[in-house]
Amino acid sequence: MPSVIDDAALPSRSKLASIDKSQIDAKLPRLTPRKKAPPRQNLLPVPETPAFPPPPDPSSLCLHEPTRRILSPHDHELFRASPTYELILSFVFSLSEAAASKKISSIAVEEAPDPIRQILSTLSSIEATIKQCPPADQGGSRFGNPAFRDFLDAISAQSSAWHSALGLTHPSSAITEASTYLHNSFGNRTRIDYGSGHELNFIIWLLCLNRLSLLPPSTFPALALGVFPRYITLMRSIQSTYYLEPAGSHGVWGLDDYHFLPFLVGASQLLRHPYIRPLSIHNELVLEEEGDDYLYLSMVRETMASKSVQGLKWTQPMLDDISGAKSWEKVEQGMRRMFVKDVLGKLPVMQHFLFGGLVPAAEGMSREREAGVKPEAEESEGGEMAVEEGGGVRHVHRDDAWGDCCGIKIPSTVAANQEASKKGEEEGLRRIPFD
Repeated sequence: MPSVIDDAALPSRSKLASIDKSQIDAKLPRLTPRKKAPPRQNLLPVPETPAFPPPPDPSSLCLHEPTRRILSPHDHELFRASPTYELILSFVFSLSEAAASKKISSIAVEEAPDPIRQILSTLSSIEATIKQCPPADQGGSRFGNPAFRDFLDAISAQSSAWHSALGLTHPSSAITEASTYLHNSFGNRTRIDYGSGHELNFIIWLLCLNRLSLLPPSTFPALALGVFPRYITLMRSIQSTYYLEPAGSHGVWGLDDYHFLPFLVGASQLLRHPYIRPLSIHNELVLEEEGDDYLYLSMVRETMASKSVQGLKWTQPMLDDISGAKSWEKVEQGMRRMFVKDVLGKLPVMQHFLFGGLVPAAEGMSREREAGVKPEAEESEGGEMAVEEGGGVRHVHRDDAWGDCCGIKIPSTVAANQEASKKGEEEGLRRIPFD
């Protein structure tokens, strides 16, 4: 076949040889190998566990009913620089470390110390109280059920007897202080909502019992793997019965609509696990077979069951992102950072925190009465508050965190699913997947 290229148009060999190669090199683009992008460095150091102090001398305690003291950013900064902040950090991280590489079933409840068994008995009594205070018919509404207030009243009426059984008989102020944290562990009476701040109240209740020498460090594994999972199970029942609204409008940072600490303790449980990896949370078989023994997997399983849209990518994107971590060590370190930054470090969360004699406020923090603030139980509006000059408070509207502002009422996905089932609606995709 004849060539279609005119040979006369091609340069001769002698002409090609006369061309300066440096000119050709200058015209050609330089080929450089691509470099891998350096791994992103987390600027927040991994929080360490402070030394856990022994219980204080009872004669030095000034016990009283806990009240709010974080009413402004200045109060929050005073708290974060206080010994109480270190005490809370130490207690939470110590509980998490006590669960490291252990299953829930490794705790023999029948062999646990008497205070542990008494606490578990108290939680069972609280669960029985749910049946005594059935939810009211609210005509298909998916918002908080007002019968929740009757439930809290019933708990309050029995609280003194429960604490006496724990060994708190004298002084009466010890029962008053400790019971306040227990009452606030199940949600807000006025708003009928629940969030990570209420979950923290339960931990502080346990801390109070430790400060009163009832729960020494030797009980921490039983607290982390026996008492705390039982509390989470109880809360799931309360949330589904009374349709507690998530405190905030988009769940706890995409982890769960209500909880955070089970992910911290659960990640610690899975440290150095021989075959369960962070990516295993997408395996339904792993969740089904191992979920009862590991808090992290149990929380993922419950979260997926409560959503009408399948796939963590759509319902809990942060959990989906975390599953790409190389190891549980990375996950556990991230949860520590998140607890410091997004729980203790968030003013909209910590402004509801209560301080008493066992968990004291720092010098110079505001007082409810002096600032003209209603008690936490009577506060109808969530979000950030600021103390004004000359007394009084005002609500602060935040443009950077609408989910934590103004106490926006958001129905729970549990309520949505249960109300749909009552109407005989089949499960399936809804037009708005994020309820």
